[in-house]
Amino acid sequence: MRKPATAHAWIAAVAANRWMAIAIIIITMLRISFIWVMGLMPQDAYYYFYGQHFALSYFDHPPAIAWILRGFTTLLGRHAYVIKLADTLVTLCTILAFYRLATCFLSRRGSRNALLLLCSTLMVTLLSLVSTPDVPLMLCWTLALTALYKALFEERRAAWIWAGIAMGLAFDSKYTGLFLPAGTILFLLLSKRYRHYLWSPWLLLCAAFFMLMISPVIIWNVDNQFASFRFQSAGRVSGIELHLTDFFGVLGHQAAVLMPVLLAALFYYLWKAVRKYGLHIFRIPEQQRFLLCFFLPLFLGFIIISPVYWVKLNWMMPAYITGIIWVSLWMGLRYIRWQWMISLVVHIALAVEIIFYPVPIHSDDTMVGWEGLGQGAAALHQQYPDDFIFSADDYKTSAMLNFYLGELVYSKNILGENALQFDFIGTDLETLKGRDAIFINSLTDVNDEQDEQAFVQELQPFFAKVKPLPPIVVKRQDKVIRKFLVFRCFDYRPPEKKGR
Repeated sequence: MRKPATAHAWIAAVAANRWMAIAIIIITMLRISFIWVMGLMPQDAYYYFYGQHFALSYFDHPPAIAWILRGFTTLLGRHAYVIKLADTLVTLCTILAFYRLATCFLSRRGSRNALLLLCSTLMVTLLSLVSTPDVPLMLCWTLALTALYKALFEERRAAWIWAGIAMGLAFDSKYTGLFLPAGTILFLLLSKRYRHYLWSPWLLLCAAFFMLMISPVIIWNVDNQFASFRFQSAGRVSGIELHLTDFFGVLGHQAAVLMPVLLAALFYYLWKAVRKYGLHIFRIPEQQRFLLCFFLPLFLGFIIISPVYWVKLNWMMPAYITGIIWVSLWMGLRYIRWQWMISLVVHIALAVEIIFYPVPIHSDDTMVGWEGLGQGAAALHQQYPDDFIFSADDYKTSAMLNFYLGELVYSKNILGENALQFDFIGTDLETLKGRDAIFINSLTDVNDEQDEQAFVQELQPFFAKVKPLPPIVVKRQDKVIRKFLVFRCFDYRPPEKKGR
């Protein structure tokens, strides 16, 4: 490891790379401005919807992100910027916790280089601006690793308790948190020096606090026939198909998340480690082995399965906490400067897309047009105050309407189909029998209505009559950027209850 460097020397080194310093300032300013400029994403609205129906856990994911958004919006109001602010503040805590963890393994200079690498990634921007379970997961993951370091390498017995608590909170954020206890066991198995902890009371104490912290999720699943566990296990496996090109797709979106320089460095130094150590795992220095145990299983595991299952861009994020620290043992400012230059280009392009929207996104996974939908739907609700409102995509349009209207908007459960968390809020569809409804259908392509118009036939068995209304059209600078088809549906006939 490098010798410690003073803060003055490190700042001077960064200042000498003036273009990197400029990039850091610009990207930081953009991230702050995005809190108020960037529109709400469907994920933001969906997890806000979670929080409005407070529970021990939820169908898609554990409860942490929902509880966080519930707290922030209760204190500061139901605004898009409040949700972005919540994500940003939690991510800021993750960055600080990351730096504290890095100092456990690296010199001061190395720790600051690691911090520069982390902050240069698009990953930090995404975590700061889009509400997902990864937002609290990354914080709790980092805190758990810090506690584990203290428990193992500094032999602080109380740290085992904090490790168990942090691991449990990571699981309460996302089921990926299971890789923390798994990584702990893996490291102990691969470490002659620390293997005795496998049968020590301290590991049992850690496990006890872990189980205590995850008990809300367990209780919810027991009460709901293990719906969430089944959805995230057997439900995921059912989507397996062979698509060899998806491997390159995963590499592509991970290069975007990390920036190409950092992703290439990870592969390069892994290749060098294999050449140096081969299969002689015990020759790898103890602390490096610790870092790799929480990096490689997630990183290589998801890459390996990518040809048979589409790996989402956020699934590998926790692995990069220790991956970045590990690669910072060797990466210096020369390559970090290129990392920041590329990051600057990406963030400027993102700013242009957010502000001017030059590249239309043919998907509902966009920040554009939803506020206009909310305004249009509010006008319809005033015109037909007794009608209930629903959509029929997985969750996106319904969740957005729920946020902007401030009241319950229904989903595919109206048509007797599975509707994710909308199925778990105690809705009795029989109470809607005979009522009229407003159905809103999002167009992913404003110039192609054919498929979405055809979907209206799915409404016929549940209503006596379906009548089209003028669509909600959202424009920016006289250009149509989003369109939502609207139908008034008369005399609702609920589907038969399952099990009859």
